[in-house]
Amino acid sequence: MADLDAILGDLDAESQEVDAMVAGLPDAAWATATPADGWTVAHQIAHLAWTDEKALISATTPGEFGEELKRALLAGERYVDEGAAEHAGDPPGALLARWRERRDQLRGALAAFPAGEKLPWYGPAMSPASMATARMMETWAHGQDIADALGLDRRQSARLWHIARFGVRTRDFAFQLHSLAPPAEPFRVELTAPDGDTWTFGPGDATQRVTGSATGFCHIVTQRRHPGDTDVEAEGADAREWLRIAQAFAGQPGQGRREGQFA
Repeated sequence: MADLDAILGDLDAESQEVDAMVAGLPDAAWATATPADGWTVAHQIAHLAWTDEKALISATTPGEFGEELKRALLAGERYVDEGAAEHAGDPPGALLARWRERRDQLRGALAAFPAGEKLPWYGPAMSPASMATARMMETWAHGQDIADALGLDRRQSARLWHIARFGVRTRDFAFQLHSLAPPAEPFRVELTAPDGDTWTFGPGDATQRVTGSATGFCHIVTQRRHPGDTDVEAEGADAREWLRIAQAFAGQPGQGRREGQFA
């Protein structure tokens, strides 16, 4: 069983790290363009606050989340961009305060969510532990966009394990998102952690294999780097296809980053 308290603690730490990237920025720097087309630093923080708000609805009034799904379907590809734009023009101090408030509210709601029940979402329903991990994945990923925009050298931590595991667990979701049948056999994933340890997922005798750094793998499954710009390698046609389409986040198939953008 996943330790929800431990995951929530790591989510706090990840959020605080991203918070520290922007807390001291002059107001003008919030308008800095990030690698996401049309998104500034302000859009990235606004998106995190917006998504926490949606997760809060799921955690506190799950019966109302069906209306959120209807709005998402009606808006289509505009839904996420419009959500980020809604508050991206707010004063930076107010926007940062909004995110801090929403993430604190969500933490409490996830901690209090009934054990054994799942939260509705835009993709598959999730346990509180999975939702907390998904929020950490998004926070890390959008933090990467901010770090890239500001030219920050980001120090990675063991918190990547949660994101790597989530990336492995969403393998079939990525195939289904592209109208492809998920491979019948599990893959072997072997990743070098930031401290030099090895993280492994899947059976050791699997013929389809993915190896490389945990950082590179997390960049791929969050679509923050093109696979060709990482040290991650795949053995087997299905494993290579997975790296091409890997997506740990819900929503429409993402475009990712172009090859060579961060070579």
